[in-house]
Amino acid sequence: MFDVDGYLRRIGCPGATGVDLETLRLLQKRHLMAIPYSSLAYDLADGVAVVDLDEDEVFDRSIADGRGGACYHLNRLFYRLLGELGYRTTLLAGSTAEGRAAFGSDVEHMFVGVALDGADWLVDVGYPGPTYVEPLRVGGPVQTQYGSQFRLVDQDSGTALQRRGVATRWSTVYTFTRQPRQWSDWKEMESNFREILADPGRDDTREVLCGRAVDDGQVFLRQRRYLTVRNGREQVRTITDDDEHRMLLSRILAGDLD
Repeated sequence: MFDVDGYLRRIGCPGATGVDLETLRLLQKRHLMAIPYSSLAYDLADGVAVVDLDEDEVFDRSIADGRGGACYHLNRLFYRLLGELGYRTTLLAGSTAEGRAAFGSDVEHMFVGVALDGADWLVDVGYPGPTYVEPLRVGGPVQTQYGSQFRLVDQDSGTALQRRGVATRWSTVYTFTRQPRQWSDWKEMESNFREILADPGRDDTREVLCGRAVDDGQVFLRQRRYLTVRNGREQVRTITDDDEHRMLLSRILAGDLD
């Protein structure tokens, strides 16, 4: 059952009910550290639900039990949390090149916009790759978080969120528009996702895609590719040993990373 106080306790922010930038930063960072992105939290064989989710059931599994989920689990619940705390929020949609190719829709990634202190901010607790771990201001100069730099670049199709590390070039995380969205806008993506899963010709195994924030960055495991970003410095390894792969996966899901 969705519970604001229980939610705040679970992410390590008991009593953090202020509506201000300092609290918003705390909520996003602590959420990313406490709750993993996890493709394994839900069995897709049981069906795909993006639009008509039971938020109470998702809260119990993703937050209360700490099992995490995808963007449409985590950012949907965080959107509700912020709204119940009194933040002025907007549901936003973004897309990645990989997501457009897979799902055939520009309404793919779900995240949150917040209007606060005379500015607009992007907030995201459900992206499975290196990204911002604290609110990102819309407009203005390049912004730096824990060694990584971020900028928003206007394009014909919308705005590109771009990131670079200490030793990497600018790359696009996802593109988006600031058009307010409704849950039903993800219906096309949901339908296409179901068709993909129902394809009898699928020969891929269940995807392993997990990640979590740490004090100085983020850690991810995608299939056999292990990526750490600490103080803006990236390291990537391909994990060939099954025991090491299971160990790293377990540590990410449990939050045992330090």
